[in-house]
Amino acid sequence: MKILLVEDHAELARSIASYLVQEHYICEVASTFDEAREKLALFSYDCVLLDIMLPDGNGINLLKLLRKEGVESSVVIISAQNALDFKLTGLSEGADDYITKPFPLPELHARIKAIMRRRSPHKNNIVTFRDITADLESLECRVGGKLLNLTRKETNLLLYFINNKGRMLTRQAIAAHLWGDYTDNLDSVDFVYQHVKNLRKKITDAGGQDYISTVYGFGYKLNAPE
Repeated sequence: MKILLVEDHAELARSIASYLVQEHYICEVASTFDEAREKLALFSYDCVLLDIMLPDGNGINLLKLLRKEGVESSVVIISAQNALDFKLTGLSEGADDYITKPFPLPELHARIKAIMRRRSPHKNNIVTFRDITADLESLECRVGGKLLNLTRKETNLLLYFINNKGRMLTRQAIAAHLWGDYTDNLDSVDFVYQHVKNLRKKITDAGGQDYISTVYGFGYKLNAPE
């Protein structure tokens, strides 16, 4: 799952981001209204953790903008504002949840999971593609019932392919999904090739078919053979 954390308090942002990464999320951070708006225009996120008081704007206004533009990301407001009026405003403007600072990080994690369960079309947190299954809770992936020994990046890559089956994914899009902000300063994303190669080999070695096709000069596509 890819999360955008909009928080101007640097120490708190580092703490939240570090915790979420340990829980196997991809977490990007924006410290201002404008930076968050730019990221949301360029990338897709499953969930946005949104502070209200930002140095160059108000988080509620950003929330209104997101909903006006049809952005479907879940939104959890994280704010020190504990007044009922703030909570009612945030929820009425389209936030999925509101949590007041300070909060235990496990509680934030539980709220994120609860929201994604409600929005997910997948029953029992299982996604499938042909004979491939992936458990979103345990992150175990199987081919024909056989467990795949995947790295964390390979697991995220497989889930990204399954959730975008039939779509051509560029190497740049794959890199941005798996590494987030870290790709901004890279001159090349050729390393994506090795990760895709390793994933394909592990699937076929386990007896599965190679459903990932190369779109030469562009990227890759997950397709079922005709």
